Amino acid sequence: MRRLTLALTLGLMASTAAHADVTVYSAGPGALIKNLVKGFTAKTGIKANVFQATTGKVMARLEAESANPVADVVVSASWGTATSFAEKGLLLPYTSPNAETVPDFLKTDTAVAQGVAGLVIGWNTKSGTPKPTDWSDLTKPEYKDLVTLPDPAASGGTYTLVEAFTANGMTDVLEGLKDNGAIVAGANKAALNPVLQGAKAAVFAGVDYITMGAAAKGESVEAIFPESGTVVAPRPIMILKSSQNQDDAKKFVDYVLSPEGQNEVAKVHLMPSRTDIKVDRPLIGDLKLLSTEGAPSREEVLAGFKKIFN
Repeated sequence: MRRLTLALTLGLMASTAAHADVTVYSAGPGALIKNLVKGFTAKTGIKANVFQATTGKVMARLEAESANPVADVVVSASWGTATSFAEKGLLLPYTSPNAETVPDFLKTDTAVAQGVAGLVIGWNTKSGTPKPTDWSDLTKPEYKDLVTLPDPAASGGTYTLVEAFTANGMTDVLEGLKDNGAIVAGANKAALNPVLQGAKAAVFAGVDYITMGAAAKGESVEAIFPESGTVVAPRPIMILKSSQNQDDAKKFVDYVLSPEGQNEVAKVHLMPSRTDIKVDRPLIGDLKLLSTEGAPSREEVLAGFKKIFN
């Protein structure tokens, strides 16, 4: 009996060790990571612990725990995180078999896009202003004192758009916004809220999935992709080299890139990173994209923006 009990105990310990919880640190929609974890556990039997916050808070927690790392998987709202972590040697090389239909520019040997956000004009459909079709429309008299925009120092997406404007000689649009009374309102939601409330007519550099999500809830707002082009912000998912649960972490990445996982991405109005997932919204192939090639350093881009908006 003792031998049987010992065998059962050792078997239970081995089973538990084989299915240790995966810890995921995620920036982005709370509903998305909640549903991804729920689906992952249902499919694999592996539990996942989640810390969900802004990218800044996720990075701060990772830094605080650097001596004793806790996270296995990290999801960031900025592709720059994947680039920086790879340069520091912090990431585990892994290519998921489910990444086959992910375009090459959305994956490396250490990171792959969970999904993709785009930058839009968020227009209040009841504002009484003409529907804009391009960024420059927001510099017209009809939009005098009626436009907000996120601070590129606080919003990664807005920074990328300002970077592209700088690289493509389009800073006259930013100057026109300033002259037309546009207000820099902080982070993404802080810029969108006055538009949802009707105090402003449009947000320049709104995040598409946030804007579309508000519209789906009945808000009087429309996400408009400008004719002259926009930028996209891939959201990388990465496995840390310090992970003690690398096999299960790989399974989590596989699930996120599975059809089930990518459909969860689509439910929160993000663009799936896989090209074979059908959704009712504009995808990367439908958009005119602005290049950031040739842009100066981040410090110079932000200094130029600050100079315009004083």
